[in-house]
Amino acid sequence: MKKLFCMLLIALLALSATALAEAELTDVTVILDYVPNTNHTGMYVALERGYYAEAGLNVTIIEPTEGATNTLIAVGKGDIGVSYQEDVTIARTLDEPLPIRAIATLIQHNTSGFVSWVGKDITSVADFEGKTYAGWGGPGEEAVLRAVMEAEGLDFSTLNMVISDGSGFTALEGDVDIEWFFEGWDCVTCQLNGFEVNYMPLNELDPRLDYYTPVLITNEDMIANHPETLRAFLAATERGYQDAIADPAGCAEILQKYAPDYSLEMLTISQEYLAKEFVADADRWGEMQQSVWDNYTEFMVEYGVIDAPIDSAELFTNDFLPEK
Repeated sequence: MKKLFCMLLIALLALSATALAEAELTDVTVILDYVPNTNHTGMYVALERGYYAEAGLNVTIIEPTEGATNTLIAVGKGDIGVSYQEDVTIARTLDEPLPIRAIATLIQHNTSGFVSWVGKDITSVADFEGKTYAGWGGPGEEAVLRAVMEAEGLDFSTLNMVISDGSGFTALEGDVDIEWFFEGWDCVTCQLNGFEVNYMPLNELDPRLDYYTPVLITNEDMIANHPETLRAFLAATERGYQDAIADPAGCAEILQKYAPDYSLEMLTISQEYLAKEFVADADRWGEMQQSVWDNYTEFMVEYGVIDAPIDSAELFTNDFLPEK
């Protein structure tokens, strides 16, 4: 009887200790920009391998209401969000600015570009006149197309812009001539389907287009009142991304648990591509440069996406990243 009592006491103490440890974890909600994909792998690795828990965090990662991540973070419905440099800049320059700021970049360089099907022999921007471009109707989309065409001395008004029907690369064999793809995702899909495309990287068309996409954002309340939570989150997240750099295939397997609609082959190829892009030529994961923010802000002003420049200190900070 005494032995049974001791065993029950030990079990109760263990349960109490576990409950106490869980109660001491700080809740953090992360809102993605889209469905889980290889841009996000480091966060899922940190979640799966317990890095967030070790940092004292109870992290929940959720998918967004379409196009609403910036707003949700701004009003405190989430603590960390996945966004883009363009969207952060626009959000901060609205008549009623959203109180958000970027705290890390997930990828160091813009890995997107224009694509066309090889069968249409559109190999450069010089071939864009009179063609049809299908996109998502973003505020900076027209500006980018106008800029790269005008740089070639072309008449932008001859480009027919339509909203994509979501069919992806298959549209390029029909009435659509040009789309905007991410090399580490959309181009991998083309590769696996044996669909050959001509790829034109944006950051080679205009150096100002080498902006950060995607980035992690938070709101000003978190920055002012919960800086240690942000530091803990980014330190654990950095560990996850370093794992994805060191072992892209193994981390692709972790991601597939959260992205089961995608084949392991696709996720692995994509992860191997991004393993070279997460840090690239930066001194550390997540670090952002003022010149990148200023250059793209200048571009956005020049092409009318925003009305006036904004101080980059209002757009991003590296203060919460792990030390070099």
